Amino acid sequence: MPNRLINETSPYLLQHAHNPVDWYPWGPAALKLAQEVDKPILLSVGYSACHWCHVMERESFENEEIASIMNDNFVSIKVDREERPDIDSIYMTAVQTMTGQGGWPMTVFLTPTGSPFYGGTYFPPDDRGGLPAFPKLLVALAEAYNEKRDEIQQSTDQLVQHIQHLGKSGEPTGRLTESIGLEAYQTLAKQFDNAEGGFGLQPKFPQPMVYEFLLRHYLNTQDPTTLEMVELTLTKMPTGGIYDQLGGGFHRYSTDSYWQVPHFEKMLYDNALLARLYLHVYQVTDKSIYRSVVEQTLEYVAREMMSPEGGFYSAQDADSEGEEGKFFVWRPEEINHILGKEDGRIITQYYGVSIHGNFEGRSILHVTDSQATFSKRFGLSVDTFNALLESSKERLFKVRDKRVHPGLDDKILCSWNGLMLASFAEAASVFGRDDFRQIAEDNAKFIINNLISDTGRLLRTYKDGQAKLNAYLEDYGALIDGLLLLHEATSDRYWIDVATDLGTAMVDLFWDENEELFYDTGHDHEKLVVRPRDYSDNAMPCGSSMATSVLLRLAIVTGNQEYERIAEISLNSMLAFISRSPVGTGNWLCALDFYLSSPREIAIIGERSEESTKALAAEVYRHFLPNRVVLGKRSSDAEHENFPLLTNRPMLNNQPTAYVCEKYLCLSPVTIAKDLAMQLTR
Repeated sequence: MPNRLINETSPYLLQHAHNPVDWYPWGPAALKLAQEVDKPILLSVGYSACHWCHVMERESFENEEIASIMNDNFVSIKVDREERPDIDSIYMTAVQTMTGQGGWPMTVFLTPTGSPFYGGTYFPPDDRGGLPAFPKLLVALAEAYNEKRDEIQQSTDQLVQHIQHLGKSGEPTGRLTESIGLEAYQTLAKQFDNAEGGFGLQPKFPQPMVYEFLLRHYLNTQDPTTLEMVELTLTKMPTGGIYDQLGGGFHRYSTDSYWQVPHFEKMLYDNALLARLYLHVYQVTDKSIYRSVVEQTLEYVAREMMSPEGGFYSAQDADSEGEEGKFFVWRPEEINHILGKEDGRIITQYYGVSIHGNFEGRSILHVTDSQATFSKRFGLSVDTFNALLESSKERLFKVRDKRVHPGLDDKILCSWNGLMLASFAEAASVFGRDDFRQIAEDNAKFIINNLISDTGRLLRTYKDGQAKLNAYLEDYGALIDGLLLLHEATSDRYWIDVATDLGTAMVDLFWDENEELFYDTGHDHEKLVVRPRDYSDNAMPCGSSMATSVLLRLAIVTGNQEYERIAEISLNSMLAFISRSPVGTGNWLCALDFYLSSPREIAIIGERSEESTKALAAEVYRHFLPNRVVLGKRSSDAEHENFPLLTNRPMLNNQPTAYVCEKYLCLSPVTIAKDLAMQLTR
């Protein structure tokens, strides 16, 4: 007999729909019931690709005895953190405050009004590893709620006040100057692993936004050490197990210092942010390795993570057939059987596949040495070895593809799609790949056709023909960013019109003029125990930093200086936090760099299908110009009176023409790519 989760669309919630636990989704029905029966709420938060979420489900939520304790003493609510980042943010802050750490699955106990009084992450079914047995904990907390109500209420009141205070990033502590970026760089340099790349020891997360900032720092200072930090990390990761050597794309993080043993889930946002970072490093260095990573990653997404309608799926699981990483690991005899003894001998050594393995008796593919070294070791030319490597990868991939695939979370989230839209659109511009541009256009059309309500409200999630839940600040920020880049790739005015409309709505919904900050939820959102505001750039940029970043560009696009005023206030409020934690403010640092710069304002006038227009656009994207706004106008378009950069910008001598400006002061228009190059490199 299924529980109430059977009516949900989230794959994570549906995974729990046949548990004996009487689960409710988050909503008025569950909250009302808790108050009517005066029972505490057991809130369980996770996501479909979470390995330990699956473990806790198997051990506890499928256990009839444990489920009975839950059903008798609590109103149990299951939440997909990816659908409801607001719920996740509020109660993760509570758990971190109570325990000093957080993670998923997250288990929080609430009063019927939603105030947290106890929490943690994974709890085993019996006493283990210093953790209390989940059934014992349930009984103890139910008794405490019934017998110590006043104490619980007092502690929850204090905790809620603390969470509210944490949502305020602080008063401005200084001026917005270049010294902030310099101090951030110095702090990051001290934390950098100069042997293997990355920050800290283990586990290691890719931190793409931090490297985006370091690239900007290199652009500003030409300090070679900065670029060396970026390149060390970005050359190490694609050789390790964190990168899928056969199928492309990145796993979520590395459990060791060497990028070798990953946590195997693949998240859409990681691959969006990393593809874009590698694209920018390619622009800086012109090294083919970075282009290969971008193209393989985006091709993986197009192959395995894209719906027929054009939306991008959320994640692929760490587990298959109930085992973590089983889909991705190999034994030597498997490879020898597929490739033959001689080729297998070479490839197993190249990818570090051994009898003992490096992961539970099997091997995660990772590159053990350079192709030149292996060519020499086996007496092959580099071209011959490369041909063998490519054919071997193709044959191994075909065999692997017949295995039981990891579970797919096929819900489509607005913000994550906006991030991937941006990556495909910008890669289309840099590489001149029409297939990437078409994927970006199809995705944007899908979002606009399916994730904007009849009232014009952007929505958060889509699955099986149903879109629902009000979008959050991060959804607006990420989608606007993607649409601006899609306009750059196409010169289609429609995309920039939608982006500017969404910008207006974003400010109206999320900016609080009295508090002078962005909230993650709109003023039309349901009332929660606190109005959440996450201002840290963690696995993906936070809503506030994305909103600030796009407002700085929209100020130039539209000429609306109110956007720049709001962005400046938002940046000012973050000064103290940026100084304390540059690793957690990578996107804020990029927004600050944009604010302090004189952004290039580039207009390209001409039909994008013409070769001379393509040549001008290609010259723009040959350079790493992070602080830029590019607008395009087709020769047949009417005057763009809403966009100052495109106003009174005719073609010169009836030829496609580029205008390069700063603060609307423009250099002479040019029609030849080499002349444009001189202006861009001044």
